[in-house]
Amino acid sequence: MPKTVTSPIQKKLAAMLVELRKGAGLRQIDLADKLGVYQSWVTHLESGQRRIDVVELIELGRAIGFDPAEVVRKLNKR
Repeated sequence: MPKTVTSPIQKKLAAMLVELRKGAGLRQIDLADKLGVYQSWVTHLESGQRRIDVVELIELGRAIGFDPAEVVRKLNKR
């Protein structure tokens, strides 16, 4: 099993989150403000340099406006 930060699923998740954020009309700084984090946190997350845990995925879903369970279902399809 590859390290999760470099796994294909992690890369797919990061790409999905970028797409969802942009689809919601949010810039990285907007999302960072909603989450109470630095823009660099969002940058690291979206570039795949940072793993995303379940709690963070739920918070991202609330901030961006997506269903985390649907994202997981899409990731689970191969």
